[in-house]
Amino acid sequence: MLDHLALQCADPDRAAAFYTRVFAALGVREAMRVDRPEGAVVGLGGPDGFPHLWLGPRVDDGHRPVHVALTADSRDAVHAVHAAAVADGAEILHEPRLWPEYHPGYYAVFLRDPDGNNVEAVHHHFGG
Repeated sequence: MLDHLALQCADPDRAAAFYTRVFAALGVREAMRVDRPEGAVVGLGGPDGFPHLWLGPRVDDGHRPVHVALTADSRDAVHAVHAAAVADGAEILHEPRLWPEYHPGYYAVFLRDPDGNNVEAVHHHFGG
């Protein structure tokens, strides 16, 4: 249902570098870049190569952190994101664990990106 999400960033290049480093285990990479007079707009994609997450310059300086959840294909990938986030110096909001209050197979790590957004890597396991 969701085609893409765009985040306003203090430094889009720094944010793009953060997401591609920390979420590399999920296949996140730079898919597109548009250089504009006000700054770069970077489209990040996953394994399908489509730019689902866009990072661009701030146009509104109000405090508006958002929550973004990126799909992990395994619990190991969630742990790899956690390890990369720790190595990057990111604030870890919640260590990797099961979140049964969401559903029995919901396994995730939560962290802050450079702009203060709450970002999650989540693996869903249903049954079996």
